[in-house]
Amino acid sequence: MKAMSKLIVANWKLHPLSVQEALRVVKASDHKHAVICPPFPFLSAVGKALKRAALGAQDVFWEEEGPHTGEVSAAMLKTFGATYVIIGHSERRGLLGEPDWMINKKMRAAQAAGLRTILCVGEPKAIRKHGIAAAKKYVAKQLKQDFAGVSGRVIVAYEPIWAIGTGVADKPKESAEMAWFIKSFCRSSLGLSRVQVLYGGSVKANNTRRFLEHAEIDGALVGGASLKGGEFRKILAHAG
Repeated sequence: MKAMSKLIVANWKLHPLSVQEALRVVKASDHKHAVICPPFPFLSAVGKALKRAALGAQDVFWEEEGPHTGEVSAAMLKTFGATYVIIGHSERRGLLGEPDWMINKKMRAAQAAGLRTILCVGEPKAIRKHGIAAAKKYVAKQLKQDFAGVSGRVIVAYEPIWAIGTGVADKPKESAEMAWFIKSFCRSSLGLSRVQVLYGGSVKANNTRRFLEHAEIDGALVGGASLKGGEFRKILAHAG
């Protein structure tokens, strides 16, 4: 039996600076195994340009409308053709102080609107230095709070915070162990039977294969490398 293709999610973060550059990046990213998550201002243009990849957003608010300055609702995302949304990225948790109760509200709102959610979880270095058991305990607490009231199919991006943007990825074998733990915890403790786990954190063309060769890891959440055409195409080539 042929193995299921891996899912590659491109998180462009606060890049690029113009719609013209965004469209240039799209040409190298439009692949059937990819989900492209550009900044909000480029959702419309990128969505229209995509032919094979799916469109995703980098965040969502939990209310559909109202006096919420600067926020974007799930209903708005869907008008641009978005089918996926990243929620709880460590940069939002850390820099903007987003707590788990807020992430849970976003999860439930996005799921109710029919968006496929990509929940980001992961431990800081201060936790991981105590071993993988400590990392599992930390991540389990995030999963329990963030998935409260959530059902159906879910995607989790395991991103050890200490690996994001540092150029130093986690050890593939340990991330595979974390992925297996996340799936087991979601099934046994949270009643979530359909769980995909992606790895994120300094994902590059030269290390992607070592992560994706583990059956427990269902894909990758790619940051900076997703903006480099040649680099991202090499990553996609490992998706199957």
